[in-house]
Amino acid sequence: MRILRWAPALFISLVAPLLLHAQTYGESGDVPYVPTPQHVVDAMLKLGNVQPGDVVFDLGCGDGRIVVTAAEKFSATGTGIDLNPKRIAEATENARKAGVADKVKFMEQNLFESDVSQATLVTLYLLPEVNLKLRPRLLQQLKPGSRIVSHSFDMGEWKPDKHFDADGRILYLWTVTEKAKAEFANKPEPGGAGH
Repeated sequence: MRILRWAPALFISLVAPLLLHAQTYGESGDVPYVPTPQHVVDAMLKLGNVQPGDVVFDLGCGDGRIVVTAAEKFSATGTGIDLNPKRIAEATENARKAGVADKVKFMEQNLFESDVSQATLVTLYLLPEVNLKLRPRLLQQLKPGSRIVSHSFDMGEWKPDKHFDADGRILYLWTVTEKAKAEFANKPEPGGAGH
């Protein structure tokens, strides 16, 4: 009986800090590092129709596997952006080992401050609220015809052009258009996040 009386207090003391921490994701650009399996990386790049000459930006690049694969298998160039210096060092080493260090670069940077205007494809595996916060910035910077592929999470009211099930992992594709820019580039995300 005493355990039941203390259960709410115990729950609040143990779980509340985790919930509070989870709510702060996206404010600093920080998201948990969860590597994308290689077969999903391949599916993301295929869905994004990567071609030689494409410029792939991966926001929250982790160990760099998406831009490395884009360079290695599709003859694209790429830039990976991540806040974690350990991940940037790992990504740089992975590019060197794959023989594509001349085609890709990695930057330790806040993805909300990054210039992605040169990208023809942007890849994301972030969190739903981070995608929504990024949406106006991506639409302001990317040229019409640029593509965005997200692993697992959509962009709210901006409906994807396609989605694909990669063995239980849903991937989303959007193509930047003038219409999307007009409709969503200056529209605050629901709930007023980012204010």
